[in-house]
Amino acid sequence: MAKALLGYVGGSDPRLLAEMRRLQQRVQDLESELVRIQSENDTLTAAAAQHQGDSLLDSIELDVTKAEPALT
Repeated sequence: MAKALLGYVGGSDPRLLAEMRRLQQRVQDLESELVRIQSENDTLTAAAAQHQGDSLLDSIELDVTKAEPALT
């Protein structure tokens, strides 16, 4: 009766097995991609944290001894 409920007659369907293998491979590929992207993200986050104090304004040197009066 269980076979009739699941639709199995005469064994496993080769198309179903092939689809299952394809989906398992796709899951493996996606998991590998996720690990790669997480690693890349961690690297970028560390680089951003290291350069967080560096800003464009910090790199501009001003000579305050030759200050000019503001226009009025």
